[in-house]
Amino acid sequence: IDSYMDLCFPGYSTAQNEVTGPKTKSGPELGSLTVQCNYTSGWKTHRKYWCRGADWRDCKILVSTTGSEQEVKRDRVSIRDDQENLTFMVTMEDLRRDDADIYWCGIERVGSDHGFPVDVSIDPGKMTARTTTVTSITVKTASNPSVTRTTSPLKWSLFSSTYFLILVFLEVPLLLGMLSAILWVDRPQRCPGRRRSPPDEN
Repeated sequence: IDSYMDLCFPGYSTAQNEVTGPKTKSGPELGSLTVQCNYTSGWKTHRKYWCRGADWRDCKILVSTTGSEQEVKRDRVSIRDDQENLTFMVTMEDLRRDDADIYWCGIERVGSDHGFPVDVSIDPGKMTARTTTVTSITVKTASNPSVTRTTSPLKWSLFSSTYFLILVFLEVPLLLGMLSAILWVDRPQRCPGRRRSPPDEN
């Protein structure tokens, strides 16, 4: 494996696999992926890092530990060292298509750092359009006793407002007119009586 790495990624040393990881890793677009890098016991308190770029000598360090087990996060990438299990975990979030590249599990040391390349690929995802909640409402008509119509809450709200206005301006005056007619019919009737003539003085 050392000869293969030297040919494909010149300028770095595996140093008898002082640090290793998966050769390839993939994650979904807009999702996340986690890479586990392993190291030998002699590097527990050394700084670990995750860098990007096919050339080991010029790769860009995206995030690194502080030599402790405290998680460090920078932009969309986080790293955490588990010194008891001799591993450090790198998580990349909100993946984009242009995140596909060669990355490295790295360990800082005096002289040449230890590194292991990981080929990261991104699985394109389908962009999901925002959907509007649709409510099914059953409307009874004279021609069809039960017709199911699909309408949005906004349209139904406008329909309800219009119906309310019709009630206020048409049916309420009609009801008041009917009530007035009933009161007119039921009012007490006064029968005109004959006026009595004054008593005859004779």
